[in-house]
Amino acid sequence: MKKLLLLTLTVFVLALAACSSDNQASDDNKEKDNVPEQQPEGNDRYAATFPFSGIETDESVDNRTIGVMINNHAAARPQSGLSEADIVFEILAEGTITRFLALYQSELPEVVGPVRSAREYYFELAEGYDAIYVYHGAADFVNDMIVNRGINFLNGSTYDNDGILFKRESFRKAPHNSYLQLGAVYDVASTKGYETTSTQESLNFLTEEKIETLDGEKAAQVKVEYGDNTSESVEYTYDEASGKYARSSNGEPSVDLNTETAIQVDNVFIVEAFHEVIDDSGRRAIDLKTGGDGYLIQKGQVQEIQWENKDGRIIPVKDGQPIGLVPGKTWVNVVPTDPGIKQSVTISNE
Repeated sequence: MKKLLLLTLTVFVLALAACSSDNQASDDNKEKDNVPEQQPEGNDRYAATFPFSGIETDESVDNRTIGVMINNHAAARPQSGLSEADIVFEILAEGTITRFLALYQSELPEVVGPVRSAREYYFELAEGYDAIYVYHGAADFVNDMIVNRGINFLNGSTYDNDGILFKRESFRKAPHNSYLQLGAVYDVASTKGYETTSTQESLNFLTEEKIETLDGEKAAQVKVEYGDNTSESVEYTYDEASGKYARSSNGEPSVDLNTETAIQVDNVFIVEAFHEVIDDSGRRAIDLKTGGDGYLIQKGQVQEIQWENKDGRIIPVKDGQPIGLVPGKTWVNVVPTDPGIKQSVTISNE
């Protein structure tokens, strides 16, 4: 009887101990649940990097790039949506008037424009960045090239003023009043069987440590001339506070029409390329494949560099090695070999 009583007492004590242990574990778990999750330090908190701006994000970065032809005639200024493009190529179209190819991936404004017609060298650039190429009208032979080369495109002439993809605004006259409703691009592209997602290889971007060690000549003011001194000019002025360059056209600050946001640039990339007029309308062929001389202007400094076309992308190189970009916005100004980059570009520290 004593043995049975002792055994029963032992079992009771063990059960009581187990229950106490379970309660303590439960309390410990509750305390752990109430402790905020430790956030990773530094860049580890971001899941990805936008491939053409180098900006880190916790959002998805697989939306396909959209390349839009944007008018730069004086009657088309100020434009809409330019301040949000990751990369903008500024290249001569006719005469001394330039036109933009704006590449959108990390930011997608509601409206972009005015939209203008296509050129071969623009759609070849768009293809290099795997972009859906958006334009409004083109010469028949240019349209044929776009179709025959398998470019994924949306032509505003097909959707002119449909109110979904394109809208004609009354405050400007044609051909300076066609505006792309950018939010509709992916839906319309899907109806044509185009992919609207894409995994892109990132451009080469500098780390914060590399940015702090940038070394070059001072470049507070950059002026790019397209033609003689009475023609179109572009200016970039460095702002020490923001570490960016503010853009102007013919002395007028470049701003967004809808938001009045000033266009500020992290990388000014100027390249020299061979230009040739190919018809009576003044259309050009431009060699963006061979490479040549260039300037890379960042953080108030300029480097004399070379440029190369790598798999359809225009990249800066020095001593045969790619040079990194500062994360942010990049504008690429293409100037003719005649008169040349030294004659077309003036850089000063004033």
